[in-house]
Amino acid sequence: MTAKVLKRKLALRLKRKKRVRGKISGVASCPRVSIFKSNRTIYAQAIDDVTATTLAAADGRKLGIKANKDGAAVLAKEFAASLKAKGIEVAVFDRNGYLYHGVVAAFADALRENGIKL
Repeated sequence: MTAKVLKRKLALRLKRKKRVRGKISGVASCPRVSIFKSNRTIYAQAIDDVTATTLAAADGRKLGIKANKDGAAVLAKEFAASLKAKGIEVAVFDRNGYLYHGVVAAFADALRENGIKL
C-alpha cells in the first residue's frame, strides 16, 4: 500500500476512536477496557478515566501471543484473571477505533466467557 492510503486508514481510525471515546468513560468500579492491536501482537488495559490510571494490563508480547483470534482468546483469559484479582467484574469495552470484527470481537467474547461483564 502507498503511504497515502495508510495515512488515510490511520486518520479514519483516529476519527472513529474520538467518536467512541466521546461516549464512554471508565471509573474504578467499572473501568474502560481498551485494546490495541498491531500486526504482530495485541495489548489490553483497564483504565480508570477519573484518576487517569491503569488498573490492569495484559501484553501479548510478554505472553508470546500472536495477533490472531486464538491469541486474543488467550490474552483475554489472562486479562480476565488479573481483573478478577483486583475485584473487577464489570467493565465498558473500548474498541479503540477498530471494527468490532475478528481479533477485537474474539477478545471481547473471550472476556465475557471468562466472567467479565461488558
